[in-house]
Amino acid sequence: MSAIRLLVVTAVAAERDAAARGLCPVSTCPPPPTPGRNTVRVTTGRAGLGHRPIRADLVAGGVGPAASAATTAAALTAAAARDEPYDLVISAGIAGGFAPVAALGSVVVADRVVAADLGADSPDGFLSVDTLGFGATEYRSAPHLAAAVARGLGAVHAPVLTVSTATGTAERAAELRERHQAAAEAMEGFGAAEAAAGQGTPFLEIRTVSNAVGPRDRSAWRVKEALAALRDAFGVLHTVLTRGAPPPYS
Repeated sequence: MSAIRLLVVTAVAAERDAAARGLCPVSTCPPPPTPGRNTVRVTTGRAGLGHRPIRADLVAGGVGPAASAATTAAALTAAAARDEPYDLVISAGIAGGFAPVAALGSVVVADRVVAADLGADSPDGFLSVDTLGFGATEYRSAPHLAAAVARGLGAVHAPVLTVSTATGTAERAAELRERHQAAAEAMEGFGAAEAAAGQGTPFLEIRTVSNAVGPRDRSAWRVKEALAALRDAFGVLHTVLTRGAPPPYS
């Protein structure tokens, strides 16, 4: 039975390692990457029960949409050159949640990713680049797969915003929530989605909520708990993917 090939792109190593631990039993998880390499490979073929094997490359690609796009595009290009294309790209990590839609510790699976601050300011308010006619500001996740993953994870299924400047005021949080009906805000998903779309690879974004979007209150952040939730989400994701419909995903 052929393996499902995943590319998982996170911002930082702690997110990458949490996802890796979720995909494989602790005793068989790979060690951290050697210096000079930033990729962890997990190959897991949980025998029996109708599971398909998974081969996942997990990369800590850096913070922000540009870093995420560059990392994702490079990995996809290298895999295609090896004639081993990925079946699915997943942008993953912790995020801010828009209250009351996504509470601390909850899981969000994006139905679409939106570049929320890509555009121009004007006296009449923000103008997105698609409004200006310069390009796209959103990508839809693989719809049937995203809905199935959200059900399997018991997750909120709603838009996830990508920003280059994290929201720091209640007014801005309310504006973004109203404009996009969003559940979470992060900094990498749109970049990964754009790279995936460029090569025709299905895409998902999975986020676990460490803090509320709005005024920065580090004492209220729950990073450790959000990383644990990310690990658990990838544990469930393994079952959803390996026991569901095989690729190609739609």
